[in-house]
Amino acid sequence: MNDFWIACGHHLLDRDENGGLCVTDEFLKAYFVRPELIPPDEACPVERRLHRALLASPRKPVGTEEIEAIVDADARENWRLVLAFRDLLVRHPTLEQAYLATVRSGTNDLPPLFVNQLVHVILRNALDGCDDPFVLRAAELFFRPQRILPQEQALLLGDEEVVGGQTPTPVLSLMSMLGAVTDAELDVLREDNAGDYWRRSDHFDMAFDLTAGGRGPAALAQAMVRWISHLLGIDVSIEPLRELRDARLTWYVGLDADATRLGDRLWHGEQLDERSAGRVLSLFRLTFADTSAAADEMRGEPVYLILSMNADQKLRMKPQNLLTGLPVKHLEMAT
Repeated sequence: MNDFWIACGHHLLDRDENGGLCVTDEFLKAYFVRPELIPPDEACPVERRLHRALLASPRKPVGTEEIEAIVDADARENWRLVLAFRDLLVRHPTLEQAYLATVRSGTNDLPPLFVNQLVHVILRNALDGCDDPFVLRAAELFFRPQRILPQEQALLLGDEEVVGGQTPTPVLSLMSMLGAVTDAELDVLREDNAGDYWRRSDHFDMAFDLTAGGRGPAALAQAMVRWISHLLGIDVSIEPLRELRDARLTWYVGLDADATRLGDRLWHGEQLDERSAGRVLSLFRLTFADTSAAADEMRGEPVYLILSMNADQKLRMKPQNLLTGLPVKHLEMAT
């Protein structure tokens, strides 16, 4: 079986009896050896001592006064952020539960990079055994911002970091921790080169075709089904749509911030102008396999999912909306 997304560090984690990811000392140490946290030659004794102690015992409690005693302000902030993230992970039995606790709290205390890292490794777990490179590339939208690539006949997405000329390795990956950088060559994922995805999955250098009616929207639908099933234990079907013609928008979920705003306007009966409507990238209809899982007022009613780009022609998907925005009765986690 082909492996993928090795750089997310999933092989450093344990799994509980339900398949959830359990944090290990090895996984935590991978954060403490990041370049930002390795004390430079001029670092103060407090920072050096803290670094040594956490490498020896990654779960060691660290008091606020110990962080405040670090002389360098940037180092203090780096340690404050990474230790808050560590504490979140060790506070919960699984990474899945840590992530759900974060998105359900409604707070934005964690930097987006840490949130994306969590999504990355949880998705790797949810998609374990998946042998379809199109589904895996579609799932990259969950944790990698995308840029719309200019094409007249197709809707193509490229990884924002790769297209923008930044390092093609993920910011919070083990590869980047070790300073590995590769030259990116952007190819559109197609049937004839899909086999290349396995060796390139950590480079994020394959463009994705999201053209309506093609394989891309169907692959994204499958990724969303796996995400919901893994985290909420709910079986759903998701069908790509070409347009919301004559649809009763009883319930909708915006898959990004701009889509939520567009959905709000549609729900209030507003007609979208051509420019706003042109931002919509994909539409989906979600139905519950077990209608009793849905809120009473939504039994038998579909949920519409909207994916859009912003004014800068970028896509920043918010996969947490699929977990917090669905009209489900019980938000109990499967893992």
